[in-house]
Amino acid sequence: MFHEFCSTVRAFLRDAAGSLYHILVVALSAGIALLLPAGAKQFLSFWSRIEHDKLSLIAVEMTVAVLLIVGLNYMHRSIRDRSLAQVASGAGLVSFFPRRAPRAQRRIAALKEEQGTGRTIMVMGSSGYSTFVDQVGDLSSVLDKCLGAKILLVNPYSQEASQRIRAVDHPRYTLAAFREEVQQSITLLKRLKALGKAVKLKLYADPPLMKMVILGDYLWLQHYHADLDVETMPEYVLQHNRKTHGLYTLYTHYFEQRWESTEIPEFDLETDELVYRSKTGSEIRRERFDIEPALDATSATVSAIKRTAEPAQLL
Repeated sequence: MFHEFCSTVRAFLRDAAGSLYHILVVALSAGIALLLPAGAKQFLSFWSRIEHDKLSLIAVEMTVAVLLIVGLNYMHRSIRDRSLAQVASGAGLVSFFPRRAPRAQRRIAALKEEQGTGRTIMVMGSSGYSTFVDQVGDLSSVLDKCLGAKILLVNPYSQEASQRIRAVDHPRYTLAAFREEVQQSITLLKRLKALGKAVKLKLYADPPLMKMVILGDYLWLQHYHADLDVETMPEYVLQHNRKTHGLYTLYTHYFEQRWESTEIPEFDLETDELVYRSKTGSEIRRERFDIEPALDATSATVSAIKRTAEPAQLL
């Protein structure tokens, strides 16, 4: 109810801002038209006093020159910015968040909730904890309102994942902590599936390249850095358009390719098994995915990671 009220208020403010803009333009045009005769008289009177004063003429010429330089630079910068804006629009880039300040984080959460409600969402990440398990995660509330979800996460028991975490060599980010995060994500997806949502999970083995969330016609993208927390990386928002060269189409196609890959098994949320399928979709074999029970020490370590500001979610 509160979110619906906020959405209504934002829509009303946007409409009011548009109407106010047109009113101001009309009022400004009328004011200029009324003041133009008086301004012309003042200018002619001013010019009659300084036309024979060389110092005044030089001062006026220098002032006009400075104003011309500033105006031309502004026009050049505006043309350049407009050209860059057209390039960004053609690529589908609609928003850019260089860092996650509190205000930006609230705006990101609001936009994702607005765009993901009542839709099937697609997510590609590492453990998924900071995305939809954490109560302040990007999709913690969106998952409750979506129709379904396709989730791609890292297999915490793969050799590549183990090598990646050991290479990071962070004292507070261990393999056991990462496996605990994946386990909590699986538990959440099981709960959503029990509620009747069309939830599917697949586990890939290679180290994650990007964190990607697709909500309808919008795609949210972050890069996984080798030594930095993904939450500190810039976040890009891409929008689907009719142009075939848009980046939304590129990344969505990449997600679909990974999702349809026969090398990536599906995780059966009912039997805790990895299901391998052929290109035609027929089942080839199943492997038991042993989810280790959560140890108290591991849980404490994960909680400590979330409370500190030190790097986490490095994989």
